[in-house]
Amino acid sequence: MNNDTKICFFNSVKSWGGGEKWHFDMASMLFSEEVNLFFIANKKSALAEKLKSASIPFYKVLIGNLSFLNIFKLYRLFRIFKKEKTDTLIMNASADIKAAGIAAKMAGVRRIIYRRGSAIPIRNTFLNRFIFKHILTDVIANSEATKKTINQNNPFLFPHAQIKVIYNGLHTDLLPPLPDKVRTSSNEIIIGNAARLAPQKGHELLIEIAVELKKTTSAFKILLAGDGPLREQTEKLIRQNNLQENVVLLGFKSNIYNFMDSIDIFVLTSKWEGFGFVLAEAMLRKKPIVAWNLSSNPELVKHGKNGFLTEPYDIKDFSNYIIDLIRNPQKRSDFGEYGYEYASQNFSINNATKSLREFLNV
Repeated sequence: MNNDTKICFFNSVKSWGGGEKWHFDMASMLFSEEVNLFFIANKKSALAEKLKSASIPFYKVLIGNLSFLNIFKLYRLFRIFKKEKTDTLIMNASADIKAAGIAAKMAGVRRIIYRRGSAIPIRNTFLNRFIFKHILTDVIANSEATKKTINQNNPFLFPHAQIKVIYNGLHTDLLPPLPDKVRTSSNEIIIGNAARLAPQKGHELLIEIAVELKKTTSAFKILLAGDGPLREQTEKLIRQNNLQENVVLLGFKSNIYNFMDSIDIFVLTSKWEGFGFVLAEAMLRKKPIVAWNLSSNPELVKHGKNGFLTEPYDIKDFSNYIIDLIRNPQKRSDFGEYGYEYASQNFSINNATKSLREFLNV
């Protein structure tokens, strides 16, 4: 391992999301292991506050999509990289790979890495071709599904061998204890979904599924944990389909594990996921899962072992799998046990940190 390497984690996003969580978790783990690093973050972000609390050294910046055209911002970044004798740069956002990537190239940073967390094909634009050919040295993908989409629109965009898959990690060693008795039967089955109320997450499909379920049984309740721009639209769909007694919007829940412990079955109707963090979280609370067979879902949900995967947007099939789990408490329990073991072995923060250290040679 090379202890002389100095790493810069760069994330200018103001809001808190999966990419910011990955950057903070990885920087925190490496920092605790005395890896030489610093951070550059949005000065008004939740990430900056967390870095401050963790005593991780960082610079504050404001980066926009056109900042790569601002010579003064590029020069400031150039000066920071030079001052810190930066060897390796890890970025997460599109605006960052343009501004920070170009500045790092000018400053002679040896490894310029883009961490890709979304399983959406990269647009085949002139600027993207330039960045991927002349600026980036490596790409980290958060799943095999994400890796496949990088060259989907242009098979020559970036060398396949230089794309490394490193799964997101969860603090499995810091989980609250599981309830003494995992729920396996009840007069009313509680189905859970935790996702931001946004177009990607497919809540309109979940409403259709609830309508289908109601044709078979009324002894269920769907709890939706999350908030977002489509809350009003989702509330309207619930009323239009007379589902007020079956579908409940809980808003944002800060303790995801308490939420998972309150449900019997977890369902995810997202139209794509780079890495389904929430699926791993459900597995770590021994919950069986139903999700679409798309994106990275098959890398977490093993069909017939810890849950069911159905053809995308097949409402009836999805509903039938939920009914199967409702009627079979032992299957729910068996799926939950398998999922717990699988997530514990494959998605721990320690495994993710080890993979990143090996990749960075630190």
